[in-house]
Amino acid sequence: MIKANVILECLNWKKKIKNPQNYLKKKLKIISKIHQFKKKKQEFSLLLTNNKKMKFLNKKFRLKSKTTDVLSFPLNSFFSKSFYLGDIAISYEIINKRSKKTNFFLEFDKMWVHGYLHLNGYKHKKNKDYYKMKKKEDLIIKNFYQKT
Repeated sequence: MIKANVILECLNWKKKIKNPQNYLKKKLKIISKIHQFKKKKQEFSLLLTNNKKMKFLNKKFRLKSKTTDVLSFPLNSFFSKSFYLGDIAISYEIINKRSKKTNFFLEFDKMWVHGYLHLNGYKHKKNKDYYKMKKKEDLIIKNFYQKT
């Protein structure tokens, strides 16, 4: 079972996703069916925010004074027996801008799935790690939009 605690900091998100908590619950059910991570019981928090907050978080935690689309904050491995994975933050403005060329839900799903995989230990500094993570992201997203 995977659970997301959604924190809605920027109300613009409600214009696109009426009930973000329920939306994620449905998607997490799909992930649970297609892949088993090391920890079967998982929980994380998802902050739905704006560029201003993302810039603040990026500066504070990564020393980069610019906004970004998604940030992941995995829980310290010291607590590895815990089922709480960590936190993800996503910027509304960036997702909304990207969605002009595609679809808001698809762009949102790509970002939170990317963050979720980081919480599960995936990285992308090396090419081989990037391809492994990208393959997992693509598999998950494909299952979200597969016609049944």
